[in-house]
Amino acid sequence: MDKKKVIVVGAGFGGMATALRLCARGYHVTLLERNTWLGGRARVFQEQGYTFDAGPTVITAPYLFEELFTLFGKSAKDYLTFKPLEPWYRFQFKDGSYFDYGSDRDLVVQNIRKFAPEDVDGYFKLLAYSEKIFDKAFVALADKPFLTISSMLQQAPALLQLKCYKSVYAAVADYLSNEKLRRIFSMHPLLVGGNPFSATAIYLLILYLERKWGIHFAMGGTGAIVAALGKLLQEAGCEIKYNATVEKINVNKGKVSGVTLADGAILAAPVVIYNGDPAYAYHTMLSEMIPAWKKVHLKTLKYSMGLFVCYFGVKKQYREVMHHTILFGETYQTLLDDIFVKNKFNKDVSLYLHRPTATDASLAPPGCDTFYALAPVPNLKGDVDWNVSGAILREHIFDILEKSILPELRKYLEVNFYVTPNYFKEELLSYYGAGFSIQPLLTQSAYFRFHNQDKYIQGLYFTGAGTHPGAGIPGVLSSAKIIDSLID
Repeated sequence: MDKKKVIVVGAGFGGMATALRLCARGYHVTLLERNTWLGGRARVFQEQGYTFDAGPTVITAPYLFEELFTLFGKSAKDYLTFKPLEPWYRFQFKDGSYFDYGSDRDLVVQNIRKFAPEDVDGYFKLLAYSEKIFDKAFVALADKPFLTISSMLQQAPALLQLKCYKSVYAAVADYLSNEKLRRIFSMHPLLVGGNPFSATAIYLLILYLERKWGIHFAMGGTGAIVAALGKLLQEAGCEIKYNATVEKINVNKGKVSGVTLADGAILAAPVVIYNGDPAYAYHTMLSEMIPAWKKVHLKTLKYSMGLFVCYFGVKKQYREVMHHTILFGETYQTLLDDIFVKNKFNKDVSLYLHRPTATDASLAPPGCDTFYALAPVPNLKGDVDWNVSGAILREHIFDILEKSILPELRKYLEVNFYVTPNYFKEELLSYYGAGFSIQPLLTQSAYFRFHNQDKYIQGLYFTGAGTHPGAGIPGVLSSAKIIDSLID
């Protein structure tokens, strides 16, 4: 068997980035994708002239994409365009008050003063604290593997000094007294599948990550990034097989020997890299190879919340609505406890509203707007019947939007559809339909997260949201860098 042959299972950002890195080093890479498109979760829905990005839309570290093109002596600028956004977000509350947040520090100070002038100094101290975490957890460790307990113990003193045993919300509360500001500056773990009241304070690094490189949008949508990487993969000579569903990862005497596809075909390779939910891979594709205790362990892990995403196009332009708006519900901790702890549906939803046509009008017909509204909901460990509750929640979300920032929304609706945690389970093969694999808890981070290289099966690797360093585009692309360092 060719020792330079590698199979990558799944063509999400992690799989594509890993395939590119290994192609650049002379490996013979076969990228297997069970669907007819690249991108995994970053797929695109198109209907009646409207383009909807189904995956991540917030780009915070575009240099990580540039690195992939540089491997081949090329520039990402020749393939796609990243446009900086300003402001980054509008945070809006039930009472109509709002906070515009972006790179302009004067704007940030002005908005903080609207809520609590006494918290201005606390914000800058919080940002300085976030920078220290960023320097340690992202710059120094995000692209380093944690395969042994000793590798974790070496970092323990620094992480303890940074108080990473605290939750994100508790750390923010040390610096800010106003409850609305605490919500605004503690919400970032939700972007990677975590509960601000339990996610380790390590994830406060996102606060500084945003400020260091800004927030960008790819013109043409996230699908334009996928298309650019797909073109680069072809130019790099990567073999891509579509409609290739992997049924089993083959292991012989503790070593990977390849994969078996759903149609019975067997593909041989001494290295298999899985870009998907590791919990699903272990439970389904490796079930015969793992001990009973690990099967139990998979069920006891704490998984991220589920996602309900409503996509809609309207025959009107809501010009006053920002590219990114976060609408908080009445409650915060109660809602998150219901989602993450009790696995119970709470009607008091908070929403992330994405209006890409604020930046790129080509994503809708002339004079129209494209939107999606995302609501964190319980994953499938809860007992919500989404076949019934989906339509109910969609109408509830439309009610919320009509009463707040999209008046007469239903009057102008032309296209609308939604996905539930069932979609994440059935289409994206996510354990319990979780939106981001396992939660970013301290006990599920670094060494305690799914390892990038399996400890017992030689030649088996993992990239993507479920493995170290975690979810979000920077984390996923960094996991590809880790595999690049481990593969030999």
